[in-house]
Amino acid sequence: MPQGPLFLARAVYRRRRLRDAARLLPVFGLLLLLLPAFGEQSGNLAHTAIYLFAVWALLILAACLLAPALSRSEAEGDPETDQGPQDMGDS
Repeated sequence: MPQGPLFLARAVYRRRRLRDAARLLPVFGLLLLLLPAFGEQSGNLAHTAIYLFAVWALLILAACLLAPALSRSEAEGDPETDQGPQDMGDS
């Protein structure tokens, strides 16, 4: 069984963390958008609307900040994932 390096190169590590952040952004956003539903029912509707708009705007901003970094990392390529399909059945 071939064993990879113990530590990843810095560029590979950053690309993986960017992809992880992009995958978690919708989940994090959903939790933030559902938060008022679990809060007090006697809350002010105007405050709730402002909160929802602010979360929505922050999610858009986060996606806009992640998108260029993700496209740059995809253009550079990941040497570990660009090796092509590997046979998992025969070992």
